[in-house]
Amino acid sequence: MSMQKIAGIVLIIGGAFALAYGGFSYTKETHTADVGPLHLSVDEKERVNVPIWAGVGAILVGGLLLVVGRKN
Repeated sequence: MSMQKIAGIVLIIGGAFALAYGGFSYTKETHTADVGPLHLSVDEKERVNVPIWAGVGAILVGGLLLVVGRKN
């Protein structure tokens, strides 16, 4: 399987996930403090929204890569 086909499949799958979930979230550690034997930390949950146009665009580009890969 060529690299072009693999990239097309990955873009289609990524675009479908972007449309289905609308984004992703992650946790980052913002503050830490060590006071003697105590260890304190603050974790903040962040969410990144993926625009609909980015998901649709990824699916279209992935499909284009698969179609162009077949003709060659």
